[in-house]
Amino acid sequence: MELELSPDKIAALARRIDRPVVLVGMMGVGKTSVGRRLSALLHLPFTDADDEIVHAAQMSIPEMFERYGESYFRDGERRVIARLVGQGCGIISTGGGAFVHPETRALILEKAIAVWLDSEIDVLLDRVGRNSNRPLLQSGDPRETLTRLKASRESAYAEAPIHVKSSSGPHNRAVHKVLKGLDEWL
Repeated sequence: MELELSPDKIAALARRIDRPVVLVGMMGVGKTSVGRRLSALLHLPFTDADDEIVHAAQMSIPEMFERYGESYFRDGERRVIARLVGQGCGIISTGGGAFVHPETRALILEKAIAVWLDSEIDVLLDRVGRNSNRPLLQSGDPRETLTRLKASRESAYAEAPIHVKSSSGPHNRAVHKVLKGLDEWL
């Protein structure tokens, strides 16, 4: 897919970004893939919050869930995201539940530009099926779990000022929708 915004327009957009761009949404929607591509196009640093959490805790996310539970994980996630947002401009991908946590959501909405990447359940199922590092999908029916999680999280995600639908096609489509959303929002 060709760039819908010229390189000059993308460079001009990058100069207008004055705070971090934080990608939020369900697991498997493509936050990390889209984030890396945005980072390259906008010449801004990219950080995956989940990678930073793993580094800070010195254990995997499934290990944190198993040993300490979800609330322990969410508290660490909030602290890591606060640190990342405080580092200035860049692209940050978050875990699926990060933006649902009220304190984390308030922080992102106040100090960053939140972009909700959204997808249909079938697209999410296809994508998460390739990754066993999803603690919330380790028991029960993944379709039912994703459907329930999506329904319970959508009202929080909807607070993001930019909403982009990601389809089963190449992530570049979502990248260009995010660029257009940022351009219109700024």
